[in-house]
Amino acid sequence: MEPKLYKEYVKDGTLRIEWRDFPYRGQESVNAAVAARAAQAQGKFWEYHDLLYEEQASGFSDENLITLARKAGLDIERFKRDYEKGRYAGAVQADFRRAQRRGVNGTPTFFINGKVLVGLQPLGVFKKAIEDARREAGSG
Repeated sequence: MEPKLYKEYVKDGTLRIEWRDFPYRGQESVNAAVAARAAQAQGKFWEYHDLLYEEQASGFSDENLITLARKAGLDIERFKRDYEKGRYAGAVQADFRRAQRRGVNGTPTFFINGKVLVGLQPLGVFKKAIEDARREAGSG
C-alpha cells in the first residue's frame, strides 16, 4: 500500500510518511527496533524492516537479527557495534513513550492530521482520510 500512497500523495507534498518505533511485545521487539535503527544508520532501514516482517516467525534473537543484517547487505561489524552497544535504544524508548502518551496501544497505528487509524486498513480508508485532511487544510 505504501508505494501507492507515496506515488499519489508524498511526491506532490500532500503527505509525509514517518515511522515511529512502538516495541510493545517485550525485549525481542525492543531489540528488533534497535537493530532496525542500526540498519537505518547504514541507509538500509526499509530493507531491514521488510526482512524483519518476513522473518518474524523465527523470532528476534540476537543471532537472527545479525543474520538479517547480513541478508540486508549491511556492514556487519558496524551493525554489531551499534546494535550490541544499544546505540539507538534511547531513541527507540523515546518513540515508545511518546506514542503511549498519545494513546497508542498497538500497531499499526496511523495519524493523519490528528485522525487516528488503528490496524490494517484498505487503501480507500487512507485515501479518504488524506483527502479529508487536504480539504480541511485548504479551508483553514
